[in-house]
Amino acid sequence: MAEITLEKVVKSYGAVKVVHGIDLAIAHEEFVVLVGPSGCGKSTTLRMIAGLEDISGGLVRIGGRVVNDLPPRKRNISMVFQNYALYPHMNVRDNLGFGLKIAGEPPATIVARVAEAAEILGLTPLLDRTPAELSGGQRQRVAMGRAIVRHPDAFLFDEPLSNLDAKLRGQMRAEIKKLHQKVRTTVVYVTHDQVEAMTLADRIVVMRDGHIEQIGTPMQVFNHPRTVFVATFIGSPPMNLLPATISGGAVRLADGTAVPVPDRLKAHAREGQKVQLGIRPDDISPVGHGLSQDGPGAEVDLTVDLAEPLGMESLIYTRLAGQEVQAKLYGPRIVQPGERLTFRLALDRAHLFDAATGLSVRAS
Repeated sequence: MAEITLEKVVKSYGAVKVVHGIDLAIAHEEFVVLVGPSGCGKSTTLRMIAGLEDISGGLVRIGGRVVNDLPPRKRNISMVFQNYALYPHMNVRDNLGFGLKIAGEPPATIVARVAEAAEILGLTPLLDRTPAELSGGQRQRVAMGRAIVRHPDAFLFDEPLSNLDAKLRGQMRAEIKKLHQKVRTTVVYVTHDQVEAMTLADRIVVMRDGHIEQIGTPMQVFNHPRTVFVATFIGSPPMNLLPATISGGAVRLADGTAVPVPDRLKAHAREGQKVQLGIRPDDISPVGHGLSQDGPGAEVDLTVDLAEPLGMESLIYTRLAGQEVQAKLYGPRIVQPGERLTFRLALDRAHLFDAATGLSVRAS
């Protein structure tokens, strides 16, 4: 069993602490994505699991065994790096088998495992090519194949797609997901790209400044963000946030506009509480042109500042209570700057965050 457990794990560089006592349990065969902005500690955490960084405090367990003092080669993990790290003078076959050769595996075992990995990743026709003769996506598949041949307990991925263009990233995301379905081993994957996190993960770990902000399935994190940071980091475009006050059973915005407190949040919002009303662009839409017109809502008249047509939807920039907000229009209609439209706010999917703590009022 290849479960991975972090208990109060700390990483410091001298007096500077970059990972602050995090706890995380990753189940056998689970695909967990560590996501967050640059400098949040996600890659450092991955490297501590791999043994490439010393642990300043706490425990790391792989398969129930404490590995704090074990070198990387004895942890039975494979790591795929951002820069592929292929040997340019070797062909694909030799790149795939090199690690096994160094480990002293019998030639017959190396041949069999290389053939197995090449078949899984569609590399069989490319085995005699060198890295210079491969595309970026093919090189990344070779890097993954080199990890597969070792039959590790866990795969660790450190931003493996960041060097690829947008189209190729989408293709490689699908290949990595298919790989996990075929190989069924534990995966810990680091990225700053929330789209990668949402599409790949069984669970997402959102990190910020060396702390874990929230852990959950992609839809749990998207639909029930625990903090303002998570709400604005997960989702594209990000959630709109509007300063407000709870007054008389309503959410009163800065310009005096009042909308009802969402039913599911009434028990958590306090009279006089300073809050931020969070609404995703999908949930602000012109009447008749939204994802859904059902459920509790409020209507406001707003002026279009800018519209970005995206095919069968448009991203609209407007202002609500003095704040720029983004909205979505679904359908082929084209709107023009200066056009006045009635927008519906889907309050059943809105969020409230305490202005002082940044926590969801449900978590305060």
